[in-house]
Amino acid sequence: MNKNSFTLIDEEGKETVYDVLFTFDSEETNKSYIVYTDNTKDEAGNIQVYASTYDENDPTSRLGAIETEKEWKVIETILETLQEEVKKKQEEMINESSEQ
Repeated sequence: MNKNSFTLIDEEGKETVYDVLFTFDSEETNKSYIVYTDNTKDEAGNIQVYASTYDENDPTSRLGAIETEKEWKVIETILETLQEEVKKKQEEMINESSEQ
């Protein structure tokens, strides 16, 4: 897996390339997580985002399932925080450009 993307092969042998959005370690769960996308959109037009556990010390390890509500809550909180930061930066850029 390179730092920016990786390829997974499903049960039918289809290869899909995923872009890594970010990785993080959680002290709450003592696990490492990877958040990634294949850039497809859902019915509402939102980009599909996936999350899995992984072993950062083993480049050949398999991605693991998110097993608990606590894990999902940790991931959702981080995603929400990042979305808020992106929105703030976009608003700042719009305000700066309208002031010029």
